[in-house]
Amino acid sequence: MSIPEPIQTPDGPAYEGRLLDRADEEVVDQGAAFDIRTLMSRRGLLGLAGLGLGAVVLAACAPAASGGSASPTAASTGDASEGASGTTAEIPDETAGPYPGDGSNGPDVLEDSGIVRQDIRSSIDGGATAEGVPLTFELRIVDLAAGGVPFGGVAVYAWHCTAQGEYSMYSSGLEDVTYLRGVQVADDDGRVSFTSIFPGCYSGRWPHIHFEVYPDVSSITDSTSAIATSQLALPEQACSAVYAESAYDGSARNLSQITLASDNVFGDDAGALQVATVTGNVSDGYRAVLVVGVDTTTEPAAGSAPSGGQGGPGGQRSR
Repeated sequence: MSIPEPIQTPDGPAYEGRLLDRADEEVVDQGAAFDIRTLMSRRGLLGLAGLGLGAVVLAACAPAASGGSASPTAASTGDASEGASGTTAEIPDETAGPYPGDGSNGPDVLEDSGIVRQDIRSSIDGGATAEGVPLTFELRIVDLAAGGVPFGGVAVYAWHCTAQGEYSMYSSGLEDVTYLRGVQVADDDGRVSFTSIFPGCYSGRWPHIHFEVYPDVSSITDSTSAIATSQLALPEQACSAVYAESAYDGSARNLSQITLASDNVFGDDAGALQVATVTGNVSDGYRAVLVVGVDTTTEPAAGSAPSGGQGGPGGQRSR
């Protein structure tokens, strides 16, 4: 059987309307995340005959996509076509961890004026700024209950650790700092975007970004109003490049001791629906894109903080 050929688009090679996670490799070598999304797509099911059943099974068992290293000008636009056709799967519910800052475990940044912001590198009062490799991450929220249309108007609260693996508002010395936390309201295409830094890797966890989705911005002051709580996983290739930088001391070692499959959050399926498409480089910064399917007909099931992990460069426990 012939190997399907990708179509060249202004944003890079694409197959069945989705940009390839690994632009320099064949369609059959895109990794588990891409193949599982293909399996869940009606258009993908029609195209699987060209891939061959054996190739699909092998690809689905392969490690999750590691992301590309193209320049930001060639950044992926993600899987918006899946949302438009109603074929995106629901994002797995995950723990918010012990450092959410949403009022469910101590401090509540969502009560602060100024929390709705795109650039989260500095504290809301401008008093402190987090240092690290630049990262812009974009979430595209899809309303599965309405047939897979963009979920415009929802509010997304996102937060993550510093380059040293610490969390603002909780880690020692950062109790009065509010950086790396912010809220954005999805536009008509269901998109939110944050300007931040690449998070570090602390012991016991794969590099990740937390987020909660709320019905609207007026709901963010009540954490129980969240309609989805999950985490974005960052691909290994980009992580390895970033963690070679001195600002991320300890992260490379911690990354070498864990995999997506052994992570206590992403381990169920190696983060098949949660590994972002990442492009860029250390010098110019990175861009991460993830499509997030939200189904309001199902009951949110995010649990408490997972156990395990010895803390990372910041000396903190598992988060």
